[in-house]
Amino acid sequence: MPLITAPYVTPPDTGEPPGGTPVPLPEIGYATAQYTDPSGTVWPLTDWDAGWFTLADGVSGLGAVSYELTSDPQPRGGARLRHAQPQPRTIIWPLFVQGKDHMEFLHRWRQLATAFTRTLRPDEGPGVLEIARPDGSRRQIAVHYLDGFDGQDKQGYYREADSAVIQLWCEDPYWTDPIPQSVHRETGSLSSFFTPYPTVSSSQVLGATTVANPSDTTVWPTWVVTGPASAITFTRTRQVRTQAGSTTVQESFTLTPSSVGHGNLLAGETVTISTDPPQVRFQDGDNWIGALNWPAATLWGLAPGTNDVTFALSGSGPGSAVDLVFNARYETA
Repeated sequence: MPLITAPYVTPPDTGEPPGGTPVPLPEIGYATAQYTDPSGTVWPLTDWDAGWFTLADGVSGLGAVSYELTSDPQPRGGARLRHAQPQPRTIIWPLFVQGKDHMEFLHRWRQLATAFTRTLRPDEGPGVLEIARPDGSRRQIAVHYLDGFDGQDKQGYYREADSAVIQLWCEDPYWTDPIPQSVHRETGSLSSFFTPYPTVSSSQVLGATTVANPSDTTVWPTWVVTGPASAITFTRTRQVRTQAGSTTVQESFTLTPSSVGHGNLLAGETVTISTDPPQVRFQDGDNWIGALNWPAATLWGLAPGTNDVTFALSGSGPGSAVDLVFNARYETA
């Protein structure tokens, strides 16, 4: 899938990976970093030639997620964990800014301050901090400016150089892989099972499949259904641990286009189902949330590891397809 990237603020091309030269960052090791503001402008954070660079010794908040635990006291002592709630993350990122004279420094300082603080504008949303490894792998996290872009208030500072200890607040504490993973299942050419001999289509046949989630935590996928179809049920089967051992649990939801007065999904028509937040949209943008089988519908996520998933489609024909897309989520950068 092609990726669209915004231009860098500084034009020099040194042949290095995005963000500059890999530097040792606490909690994660050697990496480069860059920040993308809400407008799409990319700001390298570990490139010495940019006029600003990261003071790596002060970086923190890149490690594992913090959790708030809920437990139930046990009659024989101790407690049993009921729930672990991930908490928002705060990243500390010291940045040193300089210029050949006061005006160049001031221009860069103001630009960077705006790039971070604009994440608090209600019409723009968060920026994205990206950590890249020397092997090319990347992880991203959405950030809002919290505090710290006020300089050091020391003699000689704010003339041609100064540093800001920026605090970035992350409402979702997990890091994501920017490259989406996808699963595609499509109905093959329909033909008689008996004439001239049994026909089996490719591995993209709708039905039972195993979806691998390389994440450290649950991911919430997006589904795209392509007609023809009259109804389609998405089921996940999993084992749940209990005090008595384990039990098999099935979670499912069903999309029925006729529930919103549309009739069967025609060939080539598409519906997109988002699981977090719950949202169902027809190809023209119409809200189809009523096409799900509420209140029984459970918009399930994919647990880390392998997931047993079944797509049961009624009224299918050539071209009927289901696409599942998600971005892996990780504890650390």
